[in-house]
Amino acid sequence: METNQQAVESNGMSIAIRLRQRALGTLANIYYSGKYLSILSVATILTAWFLVSYYGLANPIFLPAPESVIKTFWQVATVGYQGSTLLEHIGTSLYRILVAFLLACIVGIPLGVLMGTSRSAHRIFNPIIEFYRPLPPLGLYTLLVMWLGIGESSKLALLFLSGLPGIIIATIQAVTDINPNYIRAAKSLGAGRWALIREVYLPGSGPTILTGMRISLGFIYTVLVAAEIVAATAGIGWMIWDSAKFLLSDVVIMGLIVLGLTGMMMDQILKIFGKIFMPWTRIKRS
Repeated sequence: METNQQAVESNGMSIAIRLRQRALGTLANIYYSGKYLSILSVATILTAWFLVSYYGLANPIFLPAPESVIKTFWQVATVGYQGSTLLEHIGTSLYRILVAFLLACIVGIPLGVLMGTSRSAHRIFNPIIEFYRPLPPLGLYTLLVMWLGIGESSKLALLFLSGLPGIIIATIQAVTDINPNYIRAAKSLGAGRWALIREVYLPGSGPTILTGMRISLGFIYTVLVAAEIVAATAGIGWMIWDSAKFLLSDVVIMGLIVLGLTGMMMDQILKIFGKIFMPWTRIKRS
C-alpha cells in the first residue's frame, strides 16, 4: 500500500512539474513572439502601401509609392529642400523642440510640486492653466505673434505653452498620490519642507512625472507644424507645410516619417533617463 501511495504521489509530482514547465514554455513563447509583433505590424503597413501604389489603387499625387518617398528622402538629405538639407531641417526643429521642452520641465515640475503641496498655490495657478490648456494652438499663436513678433520667440513660446500643462498636471497628481505614511514618517524624523520635497515627494513621484514629460513632448511635436508655418525658412514642420502647398505628397510623407522617428527616439531617450536616474522603479512598456 505504501509503495502504491508513493508511486501515486511521485506520478502526481511529475505531472505538476510537466504542467509547470509547459506553462513556463508557453509564457516564453508568448514573450519571444511578442517581440516580433511590432515588426510584423510595420511590415504589414509597408506591404499594404506598396500593393496599393503598385496596382494603382490610389492617385500617386496623394499617395506616392514607397520608392518615390525613399528617393525624395535621399534627394532632400543630399541636395536639400528650399536651400536647407534634411539635417539642417531636423536640427532646426529639434532645437525648437528641446528648448521648449526643457523650459516646460524647468517651470512645470517645480510649479506642479508647489501646487500639489500647497492649496493656496493650487487655487492661484490652476484657473490660469485650465483656461489656456484647451485653447487651439493656431488661435493662441496669433496672439503670441502680436506680442512677440514672427521670430523664434513666438515659436518657442507656443511650443513651451503646449507642453507645460501636461507636466504640471502629472506632477500634481504624482505628488498628491504619495503615501501619507511616508510623509508622516519623514516628519517624525525631523524632515522640513525642503527635505520632504527632496527625499519623499520627488523620488516617490518620479515615474508619474516622467510619464507627464513624455506626454508633454508628444504635445510639443503635435504643435510643431503650427509653430513653423509663420515666417520660417527651415524646420521639418515648415517643410511639410510648404510642400503641401505644392501637392508634393512625397515630401510631406517623408517629413512625417522623419518627425515620427525623431519623436520615437526622443521618447526612448526619456525612458533611458528614467532607468538611469530612477533605478528603484520600472517604467511600463508602452
